[in-house]
Amino acid sequence: MKKIAIIGTGIMGAGMDSNFLKKGYEVYLWNRNPEKLKDLLALGGKKTATPKDAAEKADIIFEVTANDESSKSVWEGGEGIIAGADKNKILIVSSSLSAEWVDELNKTCVKNNLAFFDIPLTGGRAGAESGKLILLAGGEKNKLEEFRPELEAISEKIYYFGPVGSGARFKLLLNMVQGIHLVVFGDTMKLAKKLDMDISAVGQALADRIGGTTALGWKDYEKDTSQVNFAAEMIDKDLRYAKKLAAGEDLPILNEVLRKFDETVKKGRGTEDWTVVNKI
Repeated sequence: MKKIAIIGTGIMGAGMDSNFLKKGYEVYLWNRNPEKLKDLLALGGKKTATPKDAAEKADIIFEVTANDESSKSVWEGGEGIIAGADKNKILIVSSSLSAEWVDELNKTCVKNNLAFFDIPLTGGRAGAESGKLILLAGGEKNKLEEFRPELEAISEKIYYFGPVGSGARFKLLLNMVQGIHLVVFGDTMKLAKKLDMDISAVGQALADRIGGTTALGWKDYEKDTSQVNFAAEMIDKDLRYAKKLAAGEDLPILNEVLRKFDETVKKGRGTEDWTVVNKI
């Protein structure tokens, strides 16, 4: 079996690790805060000293950090992923990142004759922990088939969008739609309250009728958001990247939704579940 490395063990990385381990894979781990590795090491994951060290030990390397800045810090430099990679390894960025940084990273990998893919994840905590993530892939299609079994070990579906950068771009489009949808759901529930309607009946009917993000929004609407599925600061970041991707295109709905998430983060609630945007 191929050896796996996971760089970044937040909600998504931790879930990926546990599912690879359950299926018998050898998994090497690195996280900026080593304390966060404790539970994963108990499951059988192996700690590494640096991203370079992890890349040297593994055949397939997944980077799952928070944003462009954290991603750059683990790919570049003498102790970065690229320093530990060679042409026989598969390098995968699975974070939600800006298209500009993914394109820049791809150029570096091409220059160094490294196999690079952008395969962002969707499905949140539940998908990561259950091994039923949805993968959004960009890269050489034939080469991707060589490690499809490893991708299927952590997912229930793989969408392919084209060359490197396609997966990252789709993820930003997807999160743009989902962020807008969630805020509209919240406004709908506020109006239902004003109309003195049965909130449980309205929420359940909307979830049943529309599904998707509406169902997620209703599931968490009247619950404690301390169990984070997707942090508000993460969707805020993705919406900013989506706006940058738009390159000046007038997108007023996106701008308004981004403003609401910005306010949520500024109020110190960015680490809470993204549904908190509808509760403040």
